[in-house]
Amino acid sequence: MQRFVFDTPVRSMRWGIAWFGFWVAAGIGCPGWAQQPPSASAESVDRIDFESQVLPILQDSCQHCHGEDEQESGFRVDGRAHLLRGGDSGAAAIVPGDPQSSYLLDLVKHVEEGMEMPPDEDKLSKQQIDVLARWIRQGAVWPGQMEAVELKLQGADHWAFQKVTRPEVPPGSQHPVDAFIDQALAKQQLTANGSADPRQLIRRASIVLTGLIPTPERVEQFVADSRKDPATSYEHLVDELLQSPHFGERWAQHWLDVIRWSESNGSESNLYRKNAWVYRDYVIRSLNEDKPYNQFVREQLAGDVMGSGEALGFLVAGPHVPAATVGQEASAIRQARADRMDEVMQTVGASMIGMTVGCARCHNHKFDPLTITDYYAMTAVFQDIEFGSRFPELSQDHPRRQRGQAIWTQINQQRNRMRPHGVWEENWGAYREMHLRPVTTTAVRINFQSVAVGIDELEVFGPQDNRENLALAASGTQVSGPDEMVGDPRNVITRLNDGEYGTMAWRARGNPKDKTKRPYAIFEFTEPKQINRLRISSNREYFYDTDYLTQKPGLNFGDYDVQVRDQEGNWKTIASSWYMNQQLNKDIAERGEAMEQIQRLIDLLAEEGPRPSFIGRFVEPAVTRVLHRGSPENPKAEVMPSAPAVFGGDFGLGSNATGAQRRQAFAQWVVSPENPLTSRVMVNRIWHHLFGAGIVTTTSDFGTAGAAPSHQALLDYLAAEFVAPTSDQLQPWSVKSMIRLLVTSDAFKRSSQPQQSALAIDGSSRMLWRFPPRRVEAEVVRDSILLASGVLNPEKGGRSYRIHNIKKTYAQWEVVDNHGADTFRRMIYQERMRRVDDQMFTAFDFPDCGQVRAKRPVSTTPLQALNLMNSQFVQHQADLLAKRAIEFAAGDTQAAIKRCFELLLGRQPDKQEVDDCLQVAQQHGLPMVCRALINSNEFIFLP
Repeated sequence: MQRFVFDTPVRSMRWGIAWFGFWVAAGIGCPGWAQQPPSASAESVDRIDFESQVLPILQDSCQHCHGEDEQESGFRVDGRAHLLRGGDSGAAAIVPGDPQSSYLLDLVKHVEEGMEMPPDEDKLSKQQIDVLARWIRQGAVWPGQMEAVELKLQGADHWAFQKVTRPEVPPGSQHPVDAFIDQALAKQQLTANGSADPRQLIRRASIVLTGLIPTPERVEQFVADSRKDPATSYEHLVDELLQSPHFGERWAQHWLDVIRWSESNGSESNLYRKNAWVYRDYVIRSLNEDKPYNQFVREQLAGDVMGSGEALGFLVAGPHVPAATVGQEASAIRQARADRMDEVMQTVGASMIGMTVGCARCHNHKFDPLTITDYYAMTAVFQDIEFGSRFPELSQDHPRRQRGQAIWTQINQQRNRMRPHGVWEENWGAYREMHLRPVTTTAVRINFQSVAVGIDELEVFGPQDNRENLALAASGTQVSGPDEMVGDPRNVITRLNDGEYGTMAWRARGNPKDKTKRPYAIFEFTEPKQINRLRISSNREYFYDTDYLTQKPGLNFGDYDVQVRDQEGNWKTIASSWYMNQQLNKDIAERGEAMEQIQRLIDLLAEEGPRPSFIGRFVEPAVTRVLHRGSPENPKAEVMPSAPAVFGGDFGLGSNATGAQRRQAFAQWVVSPENPLTSRVMVNRIWHHLFGAGIVTTTSDFGTAGAAPSHQALLDYLAAEFVAPTSDQLQPWSVKSMIRLLVTSDAFKRSSQPQQSALAIDGSSRMLWRFPPRRVEAEVVRDSILLASGVLNPEKGGRSYRIHNIKKTYAQWEVVDNHGADTFRRMIYQERMRRVDDQMFTAFDFPDCGQVRAKRPVSTTPLQALNLMNSQFVQHQADLLAKRAIEFAAGDTQAAIKRCFELLLGRQPDKQEVDDCLQVAQQHGLPMVCRALINSNEFIFLP
């Protein structure tokens, strides 16, 4: 099998140094090519003889470093199939019949600086280069090797890439999970622990399923019920926890960790992502509803056509460099776009199929059967997605859509009041919208009163289709203006109707001393159009995507007049923004009152209705090409949208497929029962969060470089059951029923007590002879402290609570309040900014959101103990907890101590603990006892 390798230092003679660059550049050709020589032509009379003309060149100049014995950068030239396939970088070395696309010729011609091969002193002669070019043009005939050849890709036979087959459940246990676990334990000669006691069990289940410790009352109830019927009481507890709204809050965080969701972009500016929280709430809601996982996946890839537009926040969850901050250099813009697409690839690959897709960006994957062609074919799927904001597509029954429709009804009622009084202008924050009396014209002219203007888009609409922008260049409309007023050629007037919001704007400056020399814009339609509305914005992308800034952008165009061309070809003024706002609204009482109502409703709509949210915006899909060595400045062969070829990922789509069609096809491939990865990855992820380590510990890397499964047969059984269950306890693609199956197993309910003999064999308890104890996450520590102190705010969803300052654009975020009363909601509702230490819970491995965190690191540091003892948050909560306990105990300190144990640890203290705590309370106060309990392993570890 051909082994793929990353670029490695050349160890051979001087030619090897130059030829190494070529084979890094070379790549995967289409497998199975078996082109025959073209039919007779003028060239056929002088056909290239491979044996005498081509083979000597390859043997003398190439084969020393790229033959059977040695293959620099994973490339060989001693076979036609190897040339078609190329090397690690994925670019085809030869394309039979097409010398223009054959990168070999560029290199031997010394076209690319630094990639001259052979070096100048040994450069092939013009005649030799011509021989290679003619050989390729004639079909690259290689006698004896013209049959279709498909080379096996590295890792294609890996277990995780094979179709899931349901294994037989081993005999011996009624619970299928325990049957597999017990079989593995027997092979290792390990004896399993018995069940944990009821207090440990309810604490474990509560934390794992909801992220909160149980209340003392619920603990006592469960202990009492367990004495009567342990099995039934536990099953009822599990069902209760799965139905709790706290379940979605707990498990949504696991998903958000994987996809690196945050409310800032993470670049140098680290700008706020306005209303990004709507995606977070979508995940919480989906998990609480037990939305089938296959639907959950489809919505996050193509929710815009499924009435779940907010779900597309998944695709833009990762960090990115905003287009507004990369400048206007074309190469920088292309590089930033390629980087943003790579973030999408990392998100999709890590979360849904458990593959390190990004490793194939510059060359073929070193370990897995992913080629560079596969990588760019996958980017073609998402070419219509750009990081930014839009109004989400919502189902008819979505609460925000229904509320928005109700507000729109009121807005239209007020607009009807305005119409008898002429034209008017509305301020929508991101843009101003002027409403006109319907008029038919062939051209519109906007005369600006300001000396200088900056406008990213000017849109014109008509009554026939109030969503169609008649001014778009794509519709044939031409725009013109005073070219002499444009200082920078990049700010040309065609920016006004290119359909792109952002900093690429029309910027013009007139003569401040001459009022007749002011900017204007003329829109010429292809035919007469009826218009009744226009919309002007300076940088709508910035308004949609940015908040919490001390210096917010303004609308840089001031007042303006609107003219239309009449039938005689003259310009006729039909509206003046200054006159309507400064005169008409004041002179006509009913008009002024209606305008006030409209503006009030616009503000209400922004708060309660559908809103522009950072869930991605749509652009026209671009032609996608393989980028040689990952560089946008070196595009090669065009690729069509598809999944990796090794998985049969051809969708049959061409370059004219819409973005929605591409994403729908990809989503269908991901959730297909034939996909070997999706169900394995998800059930393993569930297992990881229940038991602390996945059956495959590298939960987002199921490739050959990932960890081997500890219980492969069990994983395949669960993956098969997840998709098509045979048990009546499971529902297809149900996350909750899969969790229920796992947590009702003996393996989950086992005591975590150590056995010396078992520790010597399986110290980490991967075989699950005991339940592996582990420290809980930062969110569990914080939220459980708030619950125990009695101040946890149960408010669900909505805008995140703030802990950061208001900042200037390129300033850094600073934590100004992470312990005030406004922050006492669940931690999942806290603002998530990249590259910011929250000064408390980052010490507990709270992720930064810059990297995929399929599993969080678990560290033990002195700072953790210091934070749990001395931080302002813990001191404040300890005071509240002590006060609560004293009130409960009616002032009895000993009874209050017992209540603190119940609230924090779920049990009563023994006599020695009471005596010790009484002594501390007498010397330092009851809050110090609370701080000591919070700092205990018993509080911060899962039992």
